Amino acid sequence: MYRHIFFDLDHTLWDFERNSNEALTEIYHEYQLDKLGKAVCLDNFLPTFHRINYHLWDLHDQGKIDKEELRNSRFRLIFNELGVTHFDIPARELSEVYLQKTPQKTHLIPHAKAVLDYLQPKYELHIITNGFPEIQDQKLQSGGIREYFDLIVTSENAGEKKPHPQIFEFAMRTLAAQSKECMMIGDNLQTDILGAKNAGLAHVFFNPQKIEHQTEVFAEIGCLSELMTIL
Repeated sequence: MYRHIFFDLDHTLWDFERNSNEALTEIYHEYQLDKLGKAVCLDNFLPTFHRINYHLWDLHDQGKIDKEELRNSRFRLIFNELGVTHFDIPARELSEVYLQKTPQKTHLIPHAKAVLDYLQPKYELHIITNGFPEIQDQKLQSGGIREYFDLIVTSENAGEKKPHPQIFEFAMRTLAAQSKECMMIGDNLQTDILGAKNAGLAHVFFNPQKIEHQTEVFAEIGCLSELMTIL
């Protein structure tokens, strides 16, 4: 029934938390951030980063901040929350180092490669992401999965972010595909699942944390390996 399978990248195939934590831990030690105060211990630094980064990405997905504001404000907001009033390291520098290190990390979500190996002979595989093109391409290369995908659609080349139907319509138009031939797989109920529903696509909600929700979905999985029983 389906011909094209669209995947989100971060948190769905590429293990954002693990890769990000590796990069942040390196930054923490290289820049001796522990000297900024007791509150800036690694156990506080990592979850604070993810909480603020998630919030900023949510604002970006809603079109309330742009790429530069996201990148420039990330570490400044983290230090503010941890009570650091003065630091000599420019937040912009830390952001640039983070963006250099993180996409080079290689960890994938469990079973990602096995699932891609299973799906590739049967379907045309593609990526639809709100991430930035130069970063997402590095992640695909580092994870060793770039060759699985025919089309990489980002919000920058489509002119709109998920969940707007335009990004999905752009992908289908590029592929000369109809919505009934396509399925979207992603971890975000708002951007991936609502976006796919609004564009008329079948969809699979990847929910490894078993987050409770009231959204009606086409299918839901807790492990990527379950895709091999669906497709």
